[in-house]
Amino acid sequence: MKIDQLKGGAALSYVNIFLTNIIGLLITPFIIRSLGSAEYGLYTMIGALVGYMSVLDFGLNNTVIRYVAKYRSQKDSKGEENFLAHSLIMYACISTLIVAIGIVIYSQLELWYQDTLTIEQIQKAKIMMLILIFNLAISLPGGTFRAICSGYEEFILPKVVNIIRYLLRSILVVGLLYLGGDSIGLVILDTIMNIAIIIANAFIVFRKLKVTFKLHQFNIRLFRSILGFSLWIFVFALVHQLRWQAGQMIIGLYYTTSIVAIYAVGITLGNYYGAFSSAIESVFLPRAIQMTVRQESKKSMTEMFIKVSRVILIVLLFIFGGFVLVGRDFIYFWVGPEYMEAYYYVVLMMIGLTPILSQGFANNILEAKNLLSYRGRLLLTLTIVGTILATLMVQEYGVITFIWVTVIFMIMERIIMIPYYTKYANLNMKKYYKSISPLVIYCFILLLVFVPLNQFITEHNVYYFLGKILIYSCFYAFFLKQVTTSFEKDLINKVKMRILTIGLLQHKKKS
Repeated sequence: MKIDQLKGGAALSYVNIFLTNIIGLLITPFIIRSLGSAEYGLYTMIGALVGYMSVLDFGLNNTVIRYVAKYRSQKDSKGEENFLAHSLIMYACISTLIVAIGIVIYSQLELWYQDTLTIEQIQKAKIMMLILIFNLAISLPGGTFRAICSGYEEFILPKVVNIIRYLLRSILVVGLLYLGGDSIGLVILDTIMNIAIIIANAFIVFRKLKVTFKLHQFNIRLFRSILGFSLWIFVFALVHQLRWQAGQMIIGLYYTTSIVAIYAVGITLGNYYGAFSSAIESVFLPRAIQMTVRQESKKSMTEMFIKVSRVILIVLLFIFGGFVLVGRDFIYFWVGPEYMEAYYYVVLMMIGLTPILSQGFANNILEAKNLLSYRGRLLLTLTIVGTILATLMVQEYGVITFIWVTVIFMIMERIIMIPYYTKYANLNMKKYYKSISPLVIYCFILLLVFVPLNQFITEHNVYYFLGKILIYSCFYAFFLKQVTTSFEKDLINKVKMRILTIGLLQHKKKS
């Protein structure tokens, strides 16, 4: 039963990632056109502002998973009940803090954005702010139920619920906007959907898993232990918010919401780019833990790191090169010509993200060794300094400055981490960079050839767009054959066989 839950949960995770990306790509242009660029910018800006407060959960969901699993393995039902009661008390405090901070921000909205928002936009922003504060205040403690399910290794039902919610939400968004709904309607819809999923997960926890919350004894040490474990999870969440959500809020202080909308489109595509590697990276965390426990040699750790990184890089460099060539066409057809500037934002974000995403296994090793504090402090320091610097420069030098500064500080973090990975993650970084360099060089050569040729085809034509993708893909595949290892060739052949098998099965069903 447990194995079925693990396999089913993993399969549904990939389904969820696929649906999120595909439906997101399809529905975003419809939302933008229905709301208009100004209102879409307002919608994303207020969402980003409230999103900052979401980090105030201090990583408690991950902590709930860890402690519930621990008490279950010890068969300590009393300890589990007492812990869950403590977590509810902490969430009640957090929700109160969120409401208090939200009210302060609400009272300052008009003052902050009086130069860039109209009176009507400020009124809408205030209404959305109130709804989103309520949404967040119930969503964070509501996430406890999903975390409990994970601690009980009950993966399938919660993930099915989430997939149904996402599909239903997408249908309702289209219906709402088709009937003339606005950004406030979208925020209300999201709040209703969040309440529904909290109720569904609570039903699973109380009715199926028979979980009980009971405060047997108040324990201040337990509180400290919970906060100590969740501290670095909170730091990484804060860094993510500062990197990718700060821009929308800060740009909104100096520019119109239409400009914010263009920036938001770039951020959306950057997030989709990151999703392609997360599915691969998450699979290898258990492997990193096992290798760490077995205290495997530096050679073994480095070889596994290289294998994982090269597989991720093969995917990322293909997407990166393809976007450099046809990204303008894609944005033109996807959301319209007024968002073409987002192309430069996405290219810069991809440059900054590629080294981080491809080296995820090294971070998995640090997590397995419980060595997150150094990178956490480094990330937080660089991100805060970068955000402050970008804020000072963005008004005078333009929106793209914010991306430039963010990317420069991301690359700085990668460089600074090299000696740390060598010493503490037991990795041969010199060998690593030598092994990935052929992939990077071949991608660079392809771009040197295709980018100048691409300048001769300036017309936005669907057939040209598809033709360029096809030609680029063929050349990328040809060059890839020259640098792939036997492991990568076997992996590619296995993927081909699976696709072929699925195709044959579908053909037999139709027959």
